[in-house]
Amino acid sequence: MGNSGSAVKVCTDHQGGINWLSLSPDGQRLLTGSEDGTARLWSTADSQCRGHFQGHESYITFCHLENEAAFTCSADHTIRKWDVMTGQCLAIYRGHTSIVNRILVAKDYLFSGSYDRTARCWSVDKEKQIQEFRGHRNCVLTLAHYSSRDVLEEEEEEEEEEEKVSRDLLVTGSTDCTVKVWWVSSGRCYQTLLGHTGAVLCLILDAPNRELFSGSTDYTIRTWNIVTGEQLKVFKEHQGSVICLELVNRHLYSGSADRTVKCWLVDTGERIQTYKAHKHSVSTLKYHAGILFTGSGDACARAFNSKSGVLQKIFRGHKFIINCIQIHNELLYTASHDGTLRIWDIRGICKRNKRRLKKERSAQSRSSQKGSLSRLFNNKVGCMVQQENGE
Repeated sequence: MGNSGSAVKVCTDHQGGINWLSLSPDGQRLLTGSEDGTARLWSTADSQCRGHFQGHESYITFCHLENEAAFTCSADHTIRKWDVMTGQCLAIYRGHTSIVNRILVAKDYLFSGSYDRTARCWSVDKEKQIQEFRGHRNCVLTLAHYSSRDVLEEEEEEEEEEEKVSRDLLVTGSTDCTVKVWWVSSGRCYQTLLGHTGAVLCLILDAPNRELFSGSTDYTIRTWNIVTGEQLKVFKEHQGSVICLELVNRHLYSGSADRTVKCWLVDTGERIQTYKAHKHSVSTLKYHAGILFTGSGDACARAFNSKSGVLQKIFRGHKFIINCIQIHNELLYTASHDGTLRIWDIRGICKRNKRRLKKERSAQSRSSQKGSLSRLFNNKVGCMVQQENGE
């Protein structure tokens, strides 16, 4: 059984639950979006609040942090862009007619999904809507983005001549049980992926392998070929909604309302590990250095040995569901509906895990060397026997 940990720091500046936590690409800052309608910027160097972004007229559902700009979306139907240095609102993107659930920033594009049943594409710099993706019969919950250059061969690209201007594609998951793939340039639906019988809650894209993974309230995860739209596999062992997904080295981790996380081999579809001990739904997960970190509706974060499934540590202190986790410089950040951001030192777990991995590699190396010596010996014996027989 894992030991209970206590937080290095507890940040209590927000006056409402924290719905999302984003880490900047350079790792220097964190952004929290809250039920109190504000976002806050935190330094990962000293865990101090460095910015307070105010302006939304309702709660913030999701946030995204770049190195120089922050983005927030809200139940007030808008998306805002902020200067991380001054806290100034640089742009307001208006057009959605209901709650904006999710945003995604890619290249010069800003994508958004909403309860108004649409996804939209905006110019990041011009504060202008470029495209609207209309076709879902219910709200858009989750987004992914890729370029056809990442997945299509040259001859296949020739077939998509009308889309030559832009090869960017947007993937949307909806409560209408479908996943749709759209050409960004035209707003045309390229594929509708049918198979789920419940709302699609999460998406993970593996463009180099042409694969998309979707998790649903129908208790399944499905794998799709994003070029042909073919359904490749269905992962069926969960007994509750699949809430979150993480893909690492062809291992797929899935967190569920059934209070477990499962690990699957993507290439075979085999379930190789189940991580238990949660007393409520698994709301978020993150893989780091051989350790699987989870956040749960039971207000605890946990660390598991990803290979053995053994619980290594429980992080207690939050009062309500943990909505998001991030890891940087061997610190674990947990954001909760209780309004706090908690910071935990995970150096001890990481060191133990590194020592264990080193021992395993050393044992594998010795085993490999023994195998090589054995094969060499057998080959020599075989040669001697052949010589004695005059072969």
